[in-house]
Amino acid sequence: MEKQINHGRIFGEINIPPSKSDSQRAILAAALVQGQSLIHNVGGSNDEVAMLANVQLLGAKVTSKERGVKVIQGITHFPEEISLNVGESGLGLRLLTAICAAHFGKHEINGEGSILIRPQGFFEQHFTELGARVSSNNGFLPLRLEGKLHGGKLEVDGSMSSQFLSGLLMALPLLDKDSEVVVNNLKSIPYVEMTLSTLREFGVEINHDDYTSFRIKGNQNYHPTEYFIESDWSSSSYWLVASALRQGLKLKGLSSKSQQADIAMLDALKAANCEIISDASGIMVNGIYRKPFDFDATHCPDLFPALVTLATFCDGVSIIDGVDRLKNKESDRGLVLQEEFGKLGVKIELLGDKMHIHGGGKLQSGVVQSHNDHRIAMCLAIAGVHIENGITIEGAEAVKKSYPDFWKHFDECFQKM
Repeated sequence: MEKQINHGRIFGEINIPPSKSDSQRAILAAALVQGQSLIHNVGGSNDEVAMLANVQLLGAKVTSKERGVKVIQGITHFPEEISLNVGESGLGLRLLTAICAAHFGKHEINGEGSILIRPQGFFEQHFTELGARVSSNNGFLPLRLEGKLHGGKLEVDGSMSSQFLSGLLMALPLLDKDSEVVVNNLKSIPYVEMTLSTLREFGVEINHDDYTSFRIKGNQNYHPTEYFIESDWSSSSYWLVASALRQGLKLKGLSSKSQQADIAMLDALKAANCEIISDASGIMVNGIYRKPFDFDATHCPDLFPALVTLATFCDGVSIIDGVDRLKNKESDRGLVLQEEFGKLGVKIELLGDKMHIHGGGKLQSGVVQSHNDHRIAMCLAIAGVHIENGITIEGAEAVKKSYPDFWKHFDECFQKM
């Protein structure tokens, strides 16, 4: 799908969609309950749809009610042999693989698109240490699991993705034996805290020493609960930049007390000398006096695309740390951001773990690619409205992965100039 972005501005109000990260954790936790849970504000992204489909394959019963409310009756008998497909969801893969490994049987996990070229050697390396038999396609999907994890002590590297750890934290409480996970160089700590928070809501307790060592009691049970999915700070990041560049866009539904990693977007905007205007009705950003900024996105790498758009319109060089976190996303985002913004006339340098964006220049019209990456498509859309002859985005349908209503919201709030 091609999307033509014309010169104009984004104006009005947008209700931010639910967090797919929060939603996937809650859906799976509810499926592990012996009983019924009520999950409010489940979104319709591809990742959430895939998680709902998979928990039903595992034996959960899901009933849809009004306004994104799901009634989930937990799994009564975990299947001893099943094949699951996570689509392109990295989080869904890491969580479901761990949960399957916590149950006896033969389980196969596969996916689609970019997830097939993302390395998954963690499972073969570490799950075998805890008693499961794991095979893969030379470190890539599909994964085949046999046997069952038995718990114990495990030491892992947390630098590639915190999602592997989140999977362990959801699965290990189900085992008969107590476990301890020692984590070196953990990144994206807020996402681990999101997992721990979800577990607490469902009655599972895990102790940790400053996120370096996690002590997990075995024989725990997930308890029925009523759970409310937060609006997504990751999805809001593009609109926050749009608000900063053309004041007049208000974002609704976001929680200022959120534990989501990407609430750090507010800190990045402040670093760029933008004013955050927040009240009970929503959030706006005044970016009239914006300036180049330095920001460390190591623990919130999904903000990189929106931050690059912001930096593009700051007069000078902005520096963002954490480029190493971008290699194993839906695309190699560091290189893709450099390539696609380069087509618009923006100079981006990748210097070790830092990205230098030379902003403030006149942008040029052109045809750009999403690389089947939802976040690339969205950040280019916000940049495109500020280019005199606009841009064309190829692969614009990629937004369905996390934000299927993005183009609907974009068109509703776009005003041509």
